[in-house]
Amino acid sequence: MSQKKDYLKILKNGGVGVISTDTLYGLVGSALKPQIVERIYKIKDRKKSKPFIILISKISDLKKFGVETDDRTKTIFKKYWPGKVSIIFPVSWTSDVRKLKYLHRGKKSLAFRLPAKKSLINLLEKTGPLVAPSANPEGKKPAAGIKEAKKYFGNQVDFYKSGGRAARNPSKIVSIEKGGERVLRDLSR
Repeated sequence: MSQKKDYLKILKNGGVGVISTDTLYGLVGSALKPQIVERIYKIKDRKKSKPFIILISKISDLKKFGVETDDRTKTIFKKYWPGKVSIIFPVSWTSDVRKLKYLHRGKKSLAFRLPAKKSLINLLEKTGPLVAPSANPEGKKPAAGIKEAKKYFGNQVDFYKSGGRAARNPSKIVSIEKGGERVLRDLSR
């Protein structure tokens, strides 16, 4: 079995790993498995009130999270995706979305990114959506590579997948609000 399939198998079976995303190295695991999301909070030592960004392979993945799209959001998608932009969406407050509180952490919104990086899209098509916070403990500098990630996490994760040096900046963050869109973070300048 090739290493690529090993990573795929680990993620599909509920594992957690460190991979190079389209922005920073990320600590990744299935966004659809609450126990995996909680494991990542523990590994990262992250405040429980701070939701993670979710990587998706296609816009239709948003339906899995109760995100309703309309003509306005489709215009926003065309403007930013695929790319290094995370978009925060309000979620419908339905019984299905209540089950996703482990992701939105009471914020009633979720942040998604549809990356342009082909290898990452290929992985996401096979694993499904992945939570992908930066690969660092809360308050520390994001890992620039696997060596630094291993110093942070050691054997707490199931695999490390090298992808070279990471980009220096996290994704731009845009929030969809009633009045339109608002840029919350843009370090790309």
